Amino acid sequence: MLTVSLHGIKIHAPIGLYPQEHILGNIFETDVDIWLPDAQPWPYADYTIIHSTVTSVFNQPGQLLESFVLNIYNALKVQFPLSEKIRVAVRKLNPPMSGQVAWAQVCYETPVQ
Repeated sequence: MLTVSLHGIKIHAPIGLYPQEHILGNIFETDVDIWLPDAQPWPYADYTIIHSTVTSVFNQPGQLLESFVLNIYNALKVQFPLSEKIRVAVRKLNPPMSGQVAWAQVCYETPVQ
């Protein structure tokens, strides 16, 4: 099995639960791993498609990281129908809360059905 990964996709977007997040925005970082079966010809996943899929999902309005991680996962399933498993992690860098927090993360990983 071949794993194709694109990590550290950084996007600034006006997403979050709090009003100031919709004004100031946040920086989000996304990691994607796609498992492809052994096949002939050798499997191929275009990184630019992964990047544009993540970017297009972040261009939609929303509040919850959980929604974005699921929307990215579902969009990647369509783009890579031969994938056996997909993992998507979305992090909000420096989330607005008291104290020093590097990031909050939601991760979704499951075999494609």
